[in-house]
Order: sequence, then structure tokens, then C-alpha cells
Amino acid sequence: MSALICGSMAYDTIMVFQDRFKHHILPDQVHILNVSFLVPELRREYGGCAGNIAYNLKLLGHDPLPMATVGRDFGPYAQWLAYCGIRRDYIRTIEDSYTAQAYITTDMDDNQITAFHPGAMSFSHLNDVPTDAGIRLGIVAPDGKEGMLQHARQFADARIPFIFDPGQGMPMFDGEELLKFVELANWVTLNDYEARLMQERTGLNPSRLAERVDAVIVTRGAGGSLIYAAGACHEIPAARPTAVLDPTGCGDAYRAGLIYGLLEDLDWVTTGRIASLMGAIKVETAGTQNHSFSLESFRERFRENFDYAF
Repeated sequence: MSALICGSMAYDTIMVFQDRFKHHILPDQVHILNVSFLVPELRREYGGCAGNIAYNLKLLGHDPLPMATVGRDFGPYAQWLAYCGIRRDYIRTIEDSYTAQAYITTDMDDNQITAFHPGAMSFSHLNDVPTDAGIRLGIVAPDGKEGMLQHARQFADARIPFIFDPGQGMPMFDGEELLKFVELANWVTLNDYEARLMQERTGLNPSRLAERVDAVIVTRGAGGSLIYAAGACHEIPAARPTAVLDPTGCGDAYRAGLIYGLLEDLDWVTTGRIASLMGAIKVETAGTQNHSFSLESFRERFRENFDYAF
């Protein structure tokens, strides 16, 4: 039961500035801004929505198929995927591009300055959704704009059910384009900010969106999540993390939990709780692909958090 994970693969270079930006950026001088930050702490992480979701779904015991376009510098990431046992059948290398990269500098107030280079991600439309690979469902996660539109159409044409996850790609689309995604998709997942933006651009709140798809899932961070399905709204509590170190990638971990529940034909109440626990486990570790667990320990934590087994 394979899931095709359409989205970005990226390197995240994360730097920590051991001071506060406000001490160095003067509001009355921003028109001549020229600053340099010493960042003695730096780490490079494997990231991107497709990579993160695939990593988490693999931890849950499934065989994800990420589909993405990457650059000539993808070698270390490819080795990591091989180590994790994640297949690369649908990862295409664009030889004259770099893999998408985010450069993130964080100060001591947790403010961030980010520069993002899309690189090979801009060529995601060169990949086509395979129709003969036994794919049971898919997800269209943030990627190149043309690729996201194309892959949604291809999933629908192939009658492969899929999740639409606009994420940080939402600003690329107007209301008409977002409604087209909703028309093609089976499920829509958003965080609370994206849900407000979706309503602003389409005129549809989550409950009205849910009338057009099988379910709408809205995550609210530590406030848990809401799943609108079949005329009901299921309130999913947040699982309890043992520590809160890094929220980056929690949304992708949650989405892997959703995909797991759909592949296993679980009800929404259980699926939402599995997704919630995935997010809690991720927040306990710095980086998006550094956490791990056994299925036995995962099931035990599920029982501890929600007082029943799945």
C-alpha cells in the first residue's frame, strides 16, 4: 500500500545568532541596511515537505514514494534516504540546478531571517504521477506552482485519492486556483493560519470546505486539531511531548500520521490522534528527520496519551 508524496526536497541550513536582531537593525536605517551576523552555531538538515513526510511515514512502517526534483548537490541526501530505506524511484535530478535550500538565521528571541532558493523545485512539473505503480493514495504538498497544479490533475485523472496540503505554497494561488484543488482533492489539510487565508481567498470556512471533500483537517499547534468530516467536527487533543525543542517539521510529521491512518482505513478519531502524536514526537528533537521510534514504543505512547490502543 504505497503513498506517493509529491513535494519539495530541500537542505535546511540553520544558524543561531547569539544576540538579538533588534540590537543591530535600526528602524530608521532600514533604507541603508547592511548588517552581518556572526553565527558560531550552524547545522545542515535534510528537509523539504516530501522528504519529511516520507521519513515519518517510513517510521510508521509504510513504504513511501517521494516524488520531487532535486539538484546536482543531492548526493548526501540520497545517501541518507538509502540509509533510511526510502525509495528514490520518482526523484528526478536536474543537473544544472541546486537542490532547494533554506538558509535560516535565528536570534535569541526566536526571530528568524530566512532566504529560500527554490532551485530544482521549480522543475517539479517535469515529474508525472505514475499510474501503474500500485499507488493507493497521494499528497500534493508545497512544491513548484506548476507542478502542484499538474500533479493534482493527474491524481484526479488516475482516480488516485489525494490530500491537498498547500502549506507555505498557498500565497502562490488565487481563490479560483485553490477551489480547483479542492474540487480535485479528496482531503484538505491546513494549519489555523492557512485556514483563515483559505477562507479569505475562497469565501469558504473549514466546515463549508468539508462539504466539497471527504474531510478538512485544521491543525492548531499545542491546541490540537479539528477534523471536519461527514457533517461532524472531531476535536483532536494534542499529544504530550516530553520536551519542546524544535517545531520545524511538526506539520509534516502530522501529515504522515494522516496518511498512515488513511492507508490503514482507521477512523478519523484514531487517525487524528496518531497524527497528533507524530507531531509531539517530532517537536522533541531538533531538525526534521532526526527523531526515531519503534512501532511498539509508538503504540505504548499512544495508549499513555489517549487511554486506548489502535
